[in-house]
Amino acid sequence: MALPLISRKKHYAAVLYLTLLFQACNGFYLPGSYMHTYSTGDDIYAKVNSLTSIETELPFSYYSLPYCKPQGGVKKSAENLGELLMGDQIDNSPYRFRMNVNESVYLCTTLPLSEHEVTLLKQRTHDLYQVNMILDNMPAMRYTDQNGVKIQWTGFPIGYTPAKSNDDYIINHLKFRVLIHEYEGASMEVIGTGEGGMGFISRADKNKTSGYEIVGFEVVPCSVKYDPEKMAKLHIYDNFSTVSCPQELDKSQVIRERERVSFTYEVEFVKSNIRWPSRWDAYLKMDGARVHWFSILNSLVVILFLAGIVFVIFLRTVRRDLTRYDELDKESQAQMNEELSGWKLVVGDVFREPNHSKLLCVMVADGVQITGMAVVSIVFAALGFMSPASRGMLLTGMIILYLFLGIAAGYVGVRMWRMIKGHSDGWSSVSWLIACFFPGIVFVILTALNFILWGSRSTGAIPISLYFILFSLWFCISVPLTLFGGFLGTRAEPIQYPVRTNQIPREIPARKYPSWLLILGAGTLPFGTLFIELFFILSSIWLGRFYYVFGFLLIVLILLVIVCAEVSVVLTYMHLCVEDWMWWWKAFYASGSVSLYVFLYSINYLVFELQSLSGPVSAILYLGYSLIIAVAIMLSTGTVGFLVSFYFVHYLFSSVKID
Repeated sequence: MALPLISRKKHYAAVLYLTLLFQACNGFYLPGSYMHTYSTGDDIYAKVNSLTSIETELPFSYYSLPYCKPQGGVKKSAENLGELLMGDQIDNSPYRFRMNVNESVYLCTTLPLSEHEVTLLKQRTHDLYQVNMILDNMPAMRYTDQNGVKIQWTGFPIGYTPAKSNDDYIINHLKFRVLIHEYEGASMEVIGTGEGGMGFISRADKNKTSGYEIVGFEVVPCSVKYDPEKMAKLHIYDNFSTVSCPQELDKSQVIRERERVSFTYEVEFVKSNIRWPSRWDAYLKMDGARVHWFSILNSLVVILFLAGIVFVIFLRTVRRDLTRYDELDKESQAQMNEELSGWKLVVGDVFREPNHSKLLCVMVADGVQITGMAVVSIVFAALGFMSPASRGMLLTGMIILYLFLGIAAGYVGVRMWRMIKGHSDGWSSVSWLIACFFPGIVFVILTALNFILWGSRSTGAIPISLYFILFSLWFCISVPLTLFGGFLGTRAEPIQYPVRTNQIPREIPARKYPSWLLILGAGTLPFGTLFIELFFILSSIWLGRFYYVFGFLLIVLILLVIVCAEVSVVLTYMHLCVEDWMWWWKAFYASGSVSLYVFLYSINYLVFELQSLSGPVSAILYLGYSLIIAVAIMLSTGTVGFLVSFYFVHYLFSSVKID
């Protein structure tokens, strides 16, 4: 009696402690969403990310160009796995801001530009490369007017080439406008927050938390020609008189050999009514929002309507067949089997082992792993756990989920192998193939693309050290978990077929049309559920636009799963009705064929939407990444269709009375 009493007291003490802790806390910050407050005069240093271009899709380091360097040298910021894979390289910069202090500041004057530097600057300017600057985790935003429409961009160009001019001009003067919100701390402070961490808000002294929050970061780029001799006498962070952006080309800084370029900037702090939780709203506004919402809603309604009709017709047909079959006595059933054709005649062959059964088990298992990763990631993103401030966290989370879902893949694949073969022999080889199949495809494609990126000296190339990290994660986490899942699959209760398989396979009647034509046609319906969302996703990846409508993406994902299941089941039933008992692979590719349309749509997007994409290197990179996405979609959608079709066939033939 003493031990339970002590345990109960400890339990009550723990509950009381947690209650007091949360009573003292007034809130909780999600990852990437904590705030910083600054006092007047506090130094804030901007950071710079890789130079990017929608024309080449090849990121380069900011300091690959002759820009001013920080006094203490260039230092890389801590980057997560997702940032490294996306080609981000975040470095410190010499751009210093003093909170709520408006000033014009001199940075540096370069040495005379060499021929190589001039060539590089001109090439980057012609390729429309952008400088991506970050202040308090917010990217710099600029506004431009095009045909009377105000358009917002993140980053600013390296330079520009005026119309009817053969010269290029460099952006060397920046006008920053920092929006700040005065924050009165209600006796709170943030404890234990880091670059991407989370923290509690607890009671604290009001003087420690009152200050200013940064809620906006805007930039106006200019090109200004300075007297290099006069500017070289200044020191870094010396103040100088404010300049206005010149309209005349002779007053702008041309990119020319032996020219010395002076870099300056000015900053203006503007108080704003925008509160800190709403500071990302300006970035997340998507162009054509009304079209986006109405198109998605229209797609959902149409697909739900079509899927409902298919499901109702199919359910009535199967139920009528089963009812008629069950109402007959044994003699009538035998007579009916002789007179009628259809799915009832393949009862002795429907569960016959398919061709390349091991490959089917491997692909279904990898599809389970990819589908689980996608569902969990999108659910968490829809619930708000993937803040846009946490760059690369979505990709990092997806990779970690994929690694740990190896246990589910091994379990499903080995259990399916055991069901088909009737024994567990060879389960370890199946588990190894599951662990290597999809990662092997991705590895081969990424390695080929990486050689191209290495040859271009792009920051998008995966470093050798990251290759070792990925191999370590794969070998130390994914492979052991997949083998463990396969071991659990050998110990699970075997799935029993409801009917016996005949010794001699039944001949399949000849058809007027090939099966692959029907399979290709089946993929159009699932594609109809996601092609609109696919446009916005591709625009986010390749045009640098923010994508943060994960709620709609979750709805589309659920709808896609439903449609894939129904399409695959209907196609399986159609094949069984024409006495085609080789349904296994057809069920997989009936829904998996949507990946072909996704890849073709990606090519269409490349031709018509990415017309500015220049050079074969950029096109190869685009097609390589699109191929990885298409393979992942094929495995995921094919798995959904196959598993639902299998359980449908199992239920269908277990409902029939067999002698």
